[in-house]
Amino acid sequence: MELLIPEWNAPVNVGALTTLRAGGHSPRPYDDGQGGPGLNLGTHVDDDPALVARNRALLRRLLPQEPAWLTQVHGAEVLDAAALPPGAQADGCISGTPGAVCVMMTADCLPVLFCDRAGTVVGAAHAGWRGLAGGVLENTIAAMRARCARHHGLAGAGHRARAFRSRRRRA
Repeated sequence: MELLIPEWNAPVNVGALTTLRAGGHSPRPYDDGQGGPGLNLGTHVDDDPALVARNRALLRRLLPQEPAWLTQVHGAEVLDAAALPPGAQADGCISGTPGAVCVMMTADCLPVLFCDRAGTVVGAAHAGWRGLAGGVLENTIAAMRARCARHHGLAGAGHRARAFRSRRRRA
């Protein structure tokens, strides 16, 4: 599995990563783009659910706890990762729970990550044009401000990786 690890000024107790397509179990069209199996994490596409579960298990081994998986709908709703109902639909997620993992799946949209200066509150937003127009970033910041005063933000990797400061790592 290949990862991008962002270089941002988050506290040491806050981690962030972006998975790339390679290193999973999914066949075409969810492969790595070079004929190898892919790391599709989305249950909302026509990939085999058992393979998606295996891909998610690969990622889970790198994380402090089970991720808060959302059904992303290109909207502006923001939910608390600690209180997600099954099938929760939102494009933003926050948490004040130590070890919490907020996940945003992206293709041609950007993940935007946030944390407070102490690393006690984290947030993530799925920044597609509809969500941006609807206020998903503003709503994520507002939800975080209810718990903390100051925060950092990071726009994650998009189609043009040269514009995103990171280092590659194999997991």
